Amino acid sequence: MSGKRRADGPSEKGRKPARGAKGAKGPKRALWKRLLLWFTVLFLSLSLVAVGSFIVLYQSIDIPDPNSDFQTQTTKIFYSGGDAEIGSFATQNRESITFDEMPETARDAVVAAEDRSFWTNRGIDPKGILRAAFSNASGGNTQGASTITQQYVKILYLTQERTLTRKAKEAILSLKIQRQLSKEQVLEGYLNTIYFGRGAYGLQAAAQAYFGVPAKDLTLGQSAVLASVINNPTRFDPANGPDAEQRLLGRYQYVLDGMVEAGDVSATDADAVRDALPEFPVIEQNDTYGGQNGHMLTLVREELSDLGFSASEIDGGGLRVETTFTEQAMQAAADGVAEEFPEGFANYYEDPEQNQAEALHVGVAMVEPNTGALKGFYGGQDYLDSQLNWAAQLVQPGSTFKAFAVAAALTDGYSLRDGFDGNSPYRTADGSEIENQGNRPYGRVSLLTATEKSINTAFIDLTEDMEDGPQQILETANRLGIPANDGGDFGIPTESRGLDTNLGVSLGSGDVSPINMAAAYGAIANDGVYNPVHVVQRVTDRFGAVKYEHEKAPERAVSSDVAADTSYALQQVVEASGASGTAAQNLGRPAAGKTGTATNDDGEVSSSWFVGYTPQLATAVTYVRGTGRMQLQGWLPEYFGGRFPARTWTNVMERALEGTEEMDFPDPVFLDGDSGRSQVPQGGGSGSSGSDDEPSQAPSTTAPPTTTAPPTTEPTAPPTTEEPPPTETVEPEPTLPTGPPSGEPSESPTDGGGIFPGANQGRRD
Repeated sequence: MSGKRRADGPSEKGRKPARGAKGAKGPKRALWKRLLLWFTVLFLSLSLVAVGSFIVLYQSIDIPDPNSDFQTQTTKIFYSGGDAEIGSFATQNRESITFDEMPETARDAVVAAEDRSFWTNRGIDPKGILRAAFSNASGGNTQGASTITQQYVKILYLTQERTLTRKAKEAILSLKIQRQLSKEQVLEGYLNTIYFGRGAYGLQAAAQAYFGVPAKDLTLGQSAVLASVINNPTRFDPANGPDAEQRLLGRYQYVLDGMVEAGDVSATDADAVRDALPEFPVIEQNDTYGGQNGHMLTLVREELSDLGFSASEIDGGGLRVETTFTEQAMQAAADGVAEEFPEGFANYYEDPEQNQAEALHVGVAMVEPNTGALKGFYGGQDYLDSQLNWAAQLVQPGSTFKAFAVAAALTDGYSLRDGFDGNSPYRTADGSEIENQGNRPYGRVSLLTATEKSINTAFIDLTEDMEDGPQQILETANRLGIPANDGGDFGIPTESRGLDTNLGVSLGSGDVSPINMAAAYGAIANDGVYNPVHVVQRVTDRFGAVKYEHEKAPERAVSSDVAADTSYALQQVVEASGASGTAAQNLGRPAAGKTGTATNDDGEVSSSWFVGYTPQLATAVTYVRGTGRMQLQGWLPEYFGGRFPARTWTNVMERALEGTEEMDFPDPVFLDGDSGRSQVPQGGGSGSSGSDDEPSQAPSTTAPPTTTAPPTTEPTAPPTTEEPPPTETVEPEPTLPTGPPSGEPSESPTDGGGIFPGANQGRRD
């Protein structure tokens, strides 16, 4: 029987499927296998290289001896030019103590603040290392939540450079230390090394610097404070003001909560100290900070911190910092103030029996218009007596703010010849009546005359006539260098207070610093171009490498024509007969400026100003009393801006400009404008002569104090002036009331009534 006949051709069973036919998986599978093999080989090779490199590094890197290898370097601060030294930020304020000498509350607080897994982790944070590596590779800021061990290694053995190499060394040394030292030894070394601020390295020095006690006597609250400031000693040091104190309280409570969570303290003990920080006694300052040096060094430290230098770099990085200050300008400020300082007021801070809160304060600031460099200043009393720098404090500027209204108006299409209502009273659109002081009428006056005589009602008329006038004035001031209320990235300080869009904004109802006023006037002097004010010019490390160098960043604030006409108007305040700033004529060279006074809620003058400039230097001078809101009128022998402030300005500028070329201002343009207002020739106006900033008759006198103590009773008559008696007696110009003083001058007063309803809205209490 024959079998089944096989068909011609090869068997289907052994035939390979055609390329591309369904089921043809062989070549693809082979390619996939080859790629997998390649990646596996590559991964294993890289892993072997990494492991090998790690082993080599681990074997080659030894743990240094912290007692011999840890050497911080003193940072030195120099005047402009880099030759004369101002002072230094020293670091080696350290006294090492043993683990047992460290109170348990301090040890537990630091663990709760810096590394809550300290007692269980292996010394490194792998996630933090990867995060830092990615950030460095992408050009961002270094990231990572370092353990206490990592922080100890970085500070004790490594540099502050932000590189992958440094991070790798940090990880290896952390692992080695974790294997070779006990947790107690690591924590002891860390607490003897870490920076706590105030120049204090280690727990023992920090306890002395903040509380004046040895570390062994620290309380629970004090321990929590010291643990809190490690995170950012500048930001959390309560000596840096109310904001820093508030930030510290939040961090302090976080630390206490961590201690309770870890079972280190009971909730009852933590609650007993949780709601308030412990008392901070007054710690005697080093003599290096005596006189104005402390104020200079404080400004430098703050700017270095703002520039991104860490506290440990500033105090221990061996930096060489060249500032903008000159010895001539600093001495000019101090000598100019001393020459004009009223007799009987100079020694309040030297006499412990006197009420220091009622001392007379003078703030002076000198800014170079074409660079923004703060060349010199006078902050007030010796830094060792008072750490408040009145050149940087916020004070009501009064009519000195009118310069910004002039610039805003000229920008908006007005001209110096445009006429405004200088009569008194003036009725606003909402029916309010505004009066010049003494209800003095001036008739219809040009903007030039209104500036020269500082006529309040004319400026109210101007502000009301401009579209969104208050907003335009504030925006112009901001462009010229006056920071906004909510702060920004320029200015010293970087914020103002109470600069609100009310109709009386040009009368100076907000609070600004003398430094920022000088910088803003300097922008007008500099052809309308603002350069950010600054105090740090150049920073190099201990090897001479440049870490920072200031670069000019000019911004046009107003046009050249507007700047020229504004300068011309401000020159008339100094040059015109009967104007308020004629004392500045004694400088003997072209000058422009503006006087100003501000009043408190009782209608009493509480600050007195003169701000002015030559083409190469802008200077602001302010006189205040006590907290900055207290009465000058009837207490200071003369209280108008054209008196002590203008004379002080002249004396300061004369010394500061000695040896410099006398320069002229550019000619005015006399912009035509298109406001539609009828124009008034200069000198026009049918009202009285004189200035609304100054009395036109010498009032009855009250003798100035003849001892170092302030008057014990308020005089019943205004103080003596030196003006010849023309026709009538008037009160000083008004500004919007701000409320009674409360606490330090950096705090806002409570809101109070004013000339304009809601003028003080938005102030912080």
